[in-house]
Amino acid sequence: MKFEIGKIYTLKFNSGEEMVAKVQSENTGNTITVSNPVSIAPSAQGMGLVPSMFTADPDQIITINTNSIAMYGVTEDNVQTKYIQATTGIQIPEKKIVMG
Repeated sequence: MKFEIGKIYTLKFNSGEEMVAKVQSENTGNTITVSNPVSIAPSAQGMGLVPSMFTADPDQIITINTNSIAMYGVTEDNVQTKYIQATTGIQIPEKKIVMG
């Protein structure tokens, strides 16, 4: 597996769980470290982002065993925007084309 440091990825685990997280480092052996891991969960308003680990310190860097990852890819732009808003509180404006 090859991850680009600082990019936001969607990870699909062998268990079927889907997670979105920012990759901090690729380690020797079979692990990566990520920050702000959130899981995809259905809600009354559609799909939502919830903390992947409720009792862990949210500022802690998390280590993931890459042997447990079935698929991964760079997260789609709209989901990345929601992820950034959920994990940092920063509101990103929509991309609009100005026509004159």
